Amino acid sequence: MKILFICENYLPHYGGAEVVFKNLAESYAIKGHNVALLTHQIKGTKKREEMGAVKVIRVPSFNSRYIFSFSAILKAIKLAKHCDVIQTTTFNGTFPAWIAAKVCRKPIVITVHEVWVNKWRKVTSFPRWKCFIHDLLERAIYLLPYDQYVCVSNATKKDLLKLGINENKVKTIYNGLDYNFWNKNNFSDKKVQEIKEQLNLKKKVVYYASGRPGESKGFETFIKAIPLIKSKVPNSFFLLALGSVEKYKRKHLELLALIKKLRIEKEIKVMNSVPYEELGHYLKAANYVVVPSLAEGFGYTTVEAVAMEKPVIVSNAGSLPEVVSGKHLIFKKGSPIDLAEKAIQTNQGQYEKSKMKKFLWQNSVQSYLRVYERLLNRF
Repeated sequence: MKILFICENYLPHYGGAEVVFKNLAESYAIKGHNVALLTHQIKGTKKREEMGAVKVIRVPSFNSRYIFSFSAILKAIKLAKHCDVIQTTTFNGTFPAWIAAKVCRKPIVITVHEVWVNKWRKVTSFPRWKCFIHDLLERAIYLLPYDQYVCVSNATKKDLLKLGINENKVKTIYNGLDYNFWNKNNFSDKKVQEIKEQLNLKKKVVYYASGRPGESKGFETFIKAIPLIKSKVPNSFFLLALGSVEKYKRKHLELLALIKKLRIEKEIKVMNSVPYEELGHYLKAANYVVVPSLAEGFGYTTVEAVAMEKPVIVSNAGSLPEVVSGKHLIFKKGSPIDLAEKAIQTNQGQYEKSKMKKFLWQNSVQSYLRVYERLLNRF
């Protein structure tokens, strides 16, 4: 099978969507499928290269994923002529992917990570006009006639169906996780102790949160909860690891200003996210992991922390109650008071316990391939 991916971002840009499509694309290639991936070119990357047996083609787009929506159209059509099926994802890769699929009469599958229609004003600080435009554009993306919609959680599927999408075209396929990698025994105690010494974490109860400082990640809630937690857990300390801060400069500065306003500079360490290979050491160094999202389509941070056997405190946003397991508590999204209460309870050993849920890549890969095969039998 010849499979063409069209997505706005790919490695070395790292995020949840990139992890998904790296694993899918490379797994297909290992199984003998011919896989190409079209994305926008970011600084320091080649226009063409092979990564994990996947042919990666990058379109110069002035380092903008928004321009990619238009600059990629001709290249997408050219590549689509030689593929069997097109796989895309929200948001900026959907338009060139859909055009290429229709021009070349190829089946197209869109993966929907999360739906923000009617939520933009709730999960962002955008002005009303900007929320209206984003809402309108997102609706337009979903209402284009795709052959299959794949949602990464039932929560996302439920939101998508509210828009009137044909339920027969919508399927939930959970993202996968590499449980061999996310095993606490893979991360050395020596390195963990070095981190604790470097950050002065010894004899501290460490609450850890991480991710891009995007509008929906809810890190303001995490920061506002710190004084409340500190009043009951005096030896607590807070780590906030932020990735891609250069792309979220305004939000990054807002978070730093909030910390200063609350006068908790000595209680929290804000650091740049470390390389993916090192993340497990920081998770292992923490006592508890906090996921304060206002919206979440799948929730990799949650699933990774559970795999590392860490107690997790998650909001009730989107898919988080659906994917969390192990030792955990759920708080009301956007509520620093409820987050603080759950964080204090967790430190007292008062948390829920359930069997670990596993999201295996082999299941995801097989489910996607069955979708492609079914569509090809129809075309």
